Amino acid sequence: MPVEEMKPIPVASMASAISFGCSNSVIQMGVNNGSVINHFHMPIEEIKEINTRPCDQSQAHYIIPSLENRHFTGRESTLDELKQKLFLQPNTEKIALFGLGGIGKTQVALQLARWAKTHIQDCSVFWAPALSLESFEQACSQIARSFKELQIHQNPDDESAMELVHRQLSSDKAGKWLLIVDNADDVDLLFDELDQYFPASKKGVTLLTTRSHEVAVSFAGRDTVELQKMTTEEGIAFLTKIVGEDSLCGQKSTMQLLEELNFLPLAIAQAAFYICRNNGTTTRYLELMYKTEKDRMRLASREFHDSTRYRKMPNAVTTTWLISFNQIKGADPSAADLLGFISYLEPKAIPRSVLPTLGSEEEIESAIGTLCGYGFLSRRDNEDMFDMHSLVQLSTRVWISEAQKTQQIIATVTQHIDKCFPSDEYTNRETWRILLPHALKILRREENKDVSERYSLLSKVGNCVLADGRAKEAVTLFGDVCAWNESHYDEEHPSRLASQHELARAYQSNGQIKQAMEILEHVVTVKERMLDEEHPDRLASLHELAIAYQSSGQIKQAVELLEHVVAVEGRTLDEEHPDRLASRHELAIAYQSNGQAKEAMELLEHVVAVKERMLDEEHPDRLASRHELARVYQSNGQIKQAVELLEDVVAVKERMLDEEHPDRLASRHELARVYQSNGQIKQAVELLEDVVAVKERMLDEEHPDRLASQHELAIAYQSNGQAKEAIELLEHVVAVKERMLDEEHPSRLASQHTLAWAYQSNGLIKQAIELLEHVVAVQGRTLDEEHPDRLASQHELARAYRSNGQIKQTIELLEHVVAVKERMLDEEHPDRLAAQRALQDINQSIKVEIMENTFSSSPTDIGTGT
Repeated sequence: MPVEEMKPIPVASMASAISFGCSNSVIQMGVNNGSVINHFHMPIEEIKEINTRPCDQSQAHYIIPSLENRHFTGRESTLDELKQKLFLQPNTEKIALFGLGGIGKTQVALQLARWAKTHIQDCSVFWAPALSLESFEQACSQIARSFKELQIHQNPDDESAMELVHRQLSSDKAGKWLLIVDNADDVDLLFDELDQYFPASKKGVTLLTTRSHEVAVSFAGRDTVELQKMTTEEGIAFLTKIVGEDSLCGQKSTMQLLEELNFLPLAIAQAAFYICRNNGTTTRYLELMYKTEKDRMRLASREFHDSTRYRKMPNAVTTTWLISFNQIKGADPSAADLLGFISYLEPKAIPRSVLPTLGSEEEIESAIGTLCGYGFLSRRDNEDMFDMHSLVQLSTRVWISEAQKTQQIIATVTQHIDKCFPSDEYTNRETWRILLPHALKILRREENKDVSERYSLLSKVGNCVLADGRAKEAVTLFGDVCAWNESHYDEEHPSRLASQHELARAYQSNGQIKQAMEILEHVVTVKERMLDEEHPDRLASLHELAIAYQSSGQIKQAVELLEHVVAVEGRTLDEEHPDRLASRHELAIAYQSNGQAKEAMELLEHVVAVKERMLDEEHPDRLASRHELARVYQSNGQIKQAVELLEDVVAVKERMLDEEHPDRLASRHELARVYQSNGQIKQAVELLEDVVAVKERMLDEEHPDRLASQHELAIAYQSNGQAKEAIELLEHVVAVKERMLDEEHPSRLASQHTLAWAYQSNGLIKQAIELLEHVVAVQGRTLDEEHPDRLASQHELARAYRSNGQIKQTIELLEHVVAVKERMLDEEHPDRLAAQRALQDINQSIKVEIMENTFSSSPTDIGTGT
């Protein structure tokens, strides 16, 4: 009967409406108060209604194991799907339930068997384990004896129990039956030996459970059901049933444990029995799991007694899966090799590109299919990305360890990843970000310390994490490379020098300027002895040393070095060569720090023009030069251009980079400074508070970048009327810098200058004068007369003198500052105008005071003349 012609079934008639396999058969259940009709697609919800009505069992026989599991939890959706396919779907003779070993297939099948016994009238239920030929034969013998007891059939002497069961259940005399063939995991045993004995009848159906998707499909075609891991609710309920509420240490630790166990019932049971046996808790078990890999291996390999499972079957997760691993090795050696390889990668987001070549595309696709079929590997919607749970990886590593192949496979994985890992070029960023977690995972293994490719991979990864702003990690990685190279190569070996150069770069990015300078001075000395003046490696180390000098406040040395590098590269490299542009960029920054604003601007405008012609909008080198040009614009009083440029740079970086990336933070810091110069104080405070919060989370207290942003935030606070916050923050910054930096360091002097300004703004004039006199004295020894920082401090000291009534000193200082600025700066430059106004104001004030004093004099005094 077509579905659209069906009439609604009265509630009282539901129990009579379930068909069994064949569209022409009807199972009578409960009381039938209406006519019996055929019904092919009864909803699962109506099965639940029927489940409350036990059937008459007098016409059926049951061979079901007594593996009662009082902890069984959930699985309703899978059971409902099986009931739908077994008892409602027409023309169904075979169903396969498949899933990972330990996922609970046997327990679900047992629940189904007991449900069928209780609720399906006149339906025999038989259970036959397919662990081995012997276990299947034994089950068939028991089924055959039940036939004999029911006087269904007499067994001829030459007929085996398996043949008898096959013949009897295939006949119409057997009536309705459900045969469950459990643990059919051995492909050869199943299809070479057992398959011929599986009965076929329109009145019966065979349910087979297996770990293998391939077996499931080969046996039942499309009629397969995959058993998934437990849901969160099922996992919590299952664990709680075994250990009790008292052993659960809150929802967080319970969820952490269940996630570590992949919500796998066998793993949960194993952990639960360990907790019970040791009177422990979920937190303590997690602590053991997180200790070392050996501890994790011991926990996962620990056997425990479980009366709900077959005798002599392994109960530990690792030993349960060893069966599958060995089956895979026998049937598909390439899949076994791939399993071993993946077990040493990061478990999540495994790209197809990192997997080894196994001979041919078809071979690797087949190997992937095998692992996915066993549930050890899962393919994401994007078919080029995979996941493997850490518990599967751990068990695989146990298997590899027992075969004494750990070092061999780790070496293979290291060599392969080194081969496919790209350089840190910007264009490769998407690729190396995908590969980084897997490279870092294998690099953490102790067993590959003597694999030479490890150090090649360490260098590649170090450069990439440095490009990603992860300076601390880069220091550790390059430190390992340097230690290896120093123990294997002479002082002049290129590999040793290259790794020292990269370690110095990482030190510098991490704020460890002194260490960077020491290494680079050594490297430059060796390279100047070995290499020609024009050699790129020699120039690269000179360039890097100049950056270190600048960071250390040795601006003149930095300018000299960079001018030399730029001159040499000007002779040897094209205008658009990245190295030439990088050195000119760095020289412009040094010029700016040295007070050569005009030269800095000219150089940077040229560099930016070339890079905008050559590079994408998002290229880090293009963004870096635009950032620096904005800083120069700000220093030159071109605030509007600076704001426009930095707002664009920040917008691009916020699209591209993580919140914690140093380049993104640097540009946001600089934009806040420009906002202050533009009078946008509130925006500056908001931006800097966010930047400082991120840096305080990421960086050490003494890191220059953290201190720089705290310094700038204090200035913003002062401008915003938050004097107390400004002084507190600046006193902290100055204290840290006085601990860290030499007396002459520009950064230390800058913060002392700013603290003095805050003191003066808040009426603490004496403290301001003491600090500024110190700063001016030091800058008088270290900076040229025309240097902007020296002039700024002199100007600020003049303001303090005036506030303190020291008019003569004020005028002398301001006249000097104005004279120098009039020589140096354009007529309309804000700094020049500010100094001129200050001098005019003080002179005007003096005139007013003289006039007031004259008119207030007594007539007698004025007129006496004596």
